[in-house]
Amino acid sequence: MFDTKPVVRFAPSPTGRIHIGNARTALLNYLHAHRHDGYFVLRFDDTDQARSTREFADGIATDLAWLGIVPDRVERQSERAALYDAAAKKLEEAGYLYRCYETEEELEYRRRRQIAQHRAPVYDRAALKITPEGHAEMAAEGVKPYWRFKLDEKIVTWVDGVRGETNIDCASLSDPVLIRADGSYLYTLPSVVDDIDMGITDIIRGEDHITNTAVQIQLFHALGSAAPGFAHHNLLTLPSGEGLSKRLGHLSLSALREDGYEATAVAALSVLVGTSHNVEPVAGLGELVSKIELGDISHSPAKFDPVELSSLNARTLHMLPFETVSERLQQLGVPGGEKFWLAVRGNLTRFQEALDWWRVVSTEATFTSEDPVLVGESIAHLPDEPWSTETWPSWTKAVAVATGKKGRALFHPLRLALTGREQGPELKALLPLIGRDKVLKRLEAASR
Repeated sequence: MFDTKPVVRFAPSPTGRIHIGNARTALLNYLHAHRHDGYFVLRFDDTDQARSTREFADGIATDLAWLGIVPDRVERQSERAALYDAAAKKLEEAGYLYRCYETEEELEYRRRRQIAQHRAPVYDRAALKITPEGHAEMAAEGVKPYWRFKLDEKIVTWVDGVRGETNIDCASLSDPVLIRADGSYLYTLPSVVDDIDMGITDIIRGEDHITNTAVQIQLFHALGSAAPGFAHHNLLTLPSGEGLSKRLGHLSLSALREDGYEATAVAALSVLVGTSHNVEPVAGLGELVSKIELGDISHSPAKFDPVELSSLNARTLHMLPFETVSERLQQLGVPGGEKFWLAVRGNLTRFQEALDWWRVVSTEATFTSEDPVLVGESIAHLPDEPWSTETWPSWTKAVAVATGKKGRALFHPLRLALTGREQGPELKALLPLIGRDKVLKRLEAASR
């Protein structure tokens, strides 16, 4: 696997917004392509016309762009039906595709009967016994067939990029349905046809597709093509063990973005969890490209903890240099420069909280304190400007000598008087930013 420059694809169904579990698959593909100077294809699996929408597709593209994923090519399966029709005809002529007429109720009855008889609930290929006359009768009655792919009942083996040698016994599988009775295609055939046509060399996806891979390998061969390489990564689950799905809207990328999470924090957690690497902040996707290989991925499920994401988000903010956030600060309405950013970043859990601290620093607001007497006595020791980071320790030392107060009894009343907050950035950094005039007004107001 991966002997040439890889061509990979991420193929979401635009029937909703993608969640962090989908992001894991997209990122692993994108990072692998960039690590090996390859290509990343975004392919919308939108053959389900009833549920797929352009709005969802555009939303997915926006979510990927937020993560930093820029596809080299974008395709939509809804625009490629002629290729699937040609492939279906080829399979039918070669004897791989056959017509069936059972209803869902009939199939369910057979499955239950097989289970009751302690047999595997595998399709019995009854439709292969229908004669040409039987098919003609069905057509005359207006009964439309659905179509199954006839599997070779053999063991399919491949060397998986994550799991190593993998084997699936296709004798234990039902012949998969490729075309519904209404003529629409299920996922399997369009995916394989597109992989062939687009020159996809490596398919990196969740381990829930392992059984599908055995079917698709047979389908590649039936269409006269060698199969690409496959790598099946572990899936993200919640700490409870519950799997991720589109119904968990709060874990969609759009919801995480609206909640103020950093894209790099979301990317780092979704990729690094469940690997041999520690989950830690990264500067961007470039750092993840050089950090993780497919062989680093564990075979066990990966636990995604929203609490861990919040912690990682804060740690990501704490390491961001000013030059990477200066434009974002301006857009947020924070004209404070590098000194302001360096003063407050260590206390942020969300980037937008910088605006709250800018208001603390820049507005004429005043606050109260639990010890107005101490605050009032501190005024006499307030030094003249210019101020630096040494002003706070020298001033509070003088106040401590004059009042006999120390520790929390000294610092907490002054913090409340100056910021109105129980906690926050170091006051030795904030004090010069607030300035003497505002500090004096706040001390006077809190001493009353």
